[in-house]
Amino acid sequence: MFIRPLYDRIIVKRVEQQRTTASGIVIPDSAAEKPEQGEVIAVGSGRLLQDGSVRPLQVKTGERVLFGKYAGQTVKIDGEEYLVMREEDVLGVIETTSADSAKKAA
Repeated sequence: MFIRPLYDRIIVKRVEQQRTTASGIVIPDSAAEKPEQGEVIAVGSGRLLQDGSVRPLQVKTGERVLFGKYAGQTVKIDGEEYLVMREEDVLGVIETTSADSAKKAA
């Protein structure tokens, strides 16, 4: 199943963060906070302006974004949990540098 968001809404899948501390202590699921980062799965057509024109969204499918702890509406589809939010709820886009890409490849 696929969701096509309308207007300035986006679909985000939370990215799970590491569940152990630097000293090796495992954090149980009940104590872990929900991640505030996610990958954009789908984007709407754009924001509808008062003059009737549509402003395209700045975020794109596949980008990693930061958002507030309580941003968006959680929905479950085929057992997967997604967030539906407006583009204005996104705090920033995480951009990877070539050094980050080299670390992942190693």
